[in-house]
Amino acid sequence: MVMAAMEEESLQKCLHFDKKCGFDSQTGIYHSLVRLDEHQKIPTHPNLDIATYVLSHFPPPEEAESRVALIDSDTGHRITYAQLHRSITCLAAGLHHGLGVRKGDVVFVLSPNSLLYPTICLAVLYIGAVITTANPVNTEEEIIKQVRDSGAILAIAVPSEVSKLSSAGVPVLHTSRGGGGGHLSVEELIEKCEALEITEVKPNQSETAAILYSSGTTGTSKGVVLTHSNFISVVTMMKWSTQVSKASDDVILCFIPIFHIYGLVFFALGLFSTGNTVVLMKRFDFQAMLEAIQKYKVNNIPAVPPVILGLVKHDTRRHDLTSLRRVGSGAAPLSNEVAEAFRKKFPWVELRPGYGLTESCGATTYFATDKEVKARPGSSARLLPYFSAKVVDPETGEVLPPFREGELWLKSPTVMKEYLGNEEATAVTFDPEGWLKTGDLCYFDDEGYIYVVDRIKELIKHNGYQVAPAELEAILIGHPEITDAAVIPLEDEAAGQIPVACVVRASADKLTEDQVIQFINSQVAPYKAIRRVNFINAIPRSAAGKILRRQLISQSKQQMPSRL
Repeated sequence: MVMAAMEEESLQKCLHFDKKCGFDSQTGIYHSLVRLDEHQKIPTHPNLDIATYVLSHFPPPEEAESRVALIDSDTGHRITYAQLHRSITCLAAGLHHGLGVRKGDVVFVLSPNSLLYPTICLAVLYIGAVITTANPVNTEEEIIKQVRDSGAILAIAVPSEVSKLSSAGVPVLHTSRGGGGGHLSVEELIEKCEALEITEVKPNQSETAAILYSSGTTGTSKGVVLTHSNFISVVTMMKWSTQVSKASDDVILCFIPIFHIYGLVFFALGLFSTGNTVVLMKRFDFQAMLEAIQKYKVNNIPAVPPVILGLVKHDTRRHDLTSLRRVGSGAAPLSNEVAEAFRKKFPWVELRPGYGLTESCGATTYFATDKEVKARPGSSARLLPYFSAKVVDPETGEVLPPFREGELWLKSPTVMKEYLGNEEATAVTFDPEGWLKTGDLCYFDDEGYIYVVDRIKELIKHNGYQVAPAELEAILIGHPEITDAAVIPLEDEAAGQIPVACVVRASADKLTEDQVIQFINSQVAPYKAIRRVNFINAIPRSAAGKILRRQLISQSKQQMPSRL
């Protein structure tokens, strides 16, 4: 944890640090305004791995036997912290002594959410192996590519998806019984193996813990290499945020996929270090979510913008949601219009947007109080502890002061090590001083709050002007007859590009293209005007809720001849 110590020391030496916004006018660096107490700081012991760190924060044995860690939302089955601890250490022993998995070996996991998922992740990490996860809806070709690119030596898969690994060339361990063919399963390993404390293979903080593949929304998917230090740092920050939010006794609903960085950090690592109870959904279903909130008295939901939009747009009166205290938003931008509509409908719920990316372990910013959020509508909060940032003009490289828009660059102990086997992509993403270039257009205000405008690569260039799709999308979803929307570019000989709206109507045929165009164009400058509307059944999104614009652009190009 040398980097964290150096960041702290350099901050202490800073003579031009604006205590109001965190901006150093001489270096152009924005610093976090949060200083942690000594007992809250990131541990610096080099011989510490993330699994040991998480397990060390489980409740004490007498409390662990009764304190519930996980609840299956469908069946109501409960797992205590003591049972979870035994499962993790038994599976770790089975993987290490039974299957020969060693420190540094990569284990590929292909499964939807399940009560076993956190056990699998922590067991793999506990023996010093490296975890790489994938979306079960991925094609066989995508899965084989990831297995080979990551160098996995073992796959753990839900029985229904095992066939996709038939040509992967690695042994497959089923997650549960019932897959047929006499295959060994995770459940059997847990039952047959004795819990064992493994010490001879433990990794240190600088070693690789996970290889997570980016969504590839703006290009080819890349393997993001994250270390034990990265995860220990982000879990430390989660513990701090739980304390300041007084959320340590929350019942938290999980429908975010655990194979994604958002789900992995929250539901396989962080929340078990804070003693929370997690109600786990195997897959997202809106009505099932409402029923789970009511049945299990859920207090807290880490969510994504499409879910928050659904809560705003759909009738929720048949369910008792009064137990809700806070809802977080991440993985994609949350518009100010949706946030305001949510607060109007659920005035007793704290809505806390945040910002992060896979390359920063899913973390960057945090709102400590709901009062902060309401005072800064549209903001993605302030920098977390240990974070520094720059706002850089993409054209000139100039570092920018508050209220100037540019690309967000980050430094933090949570920032990834590299892109796996891709020196070119790594070199493009990091500057020579180690700053991570996020690709996001943003600005800071005069009190250190970040406002994310859009992805730089997704900006539409119309007659020399830059048009942010997110701004237009926020307006579109404010229409009562629109349930979802995305804005994409269309190549134009005269203007370069024109904005095109892809719209999901609330009811068929009630909304026309002219009505949509008039609605949005009356609210924006002429260069931002929508020129065409495509009505579609659903907006394609990644597992984390990000709009898959390349897919929409491809669909739009295919439809063009039929419109001529």
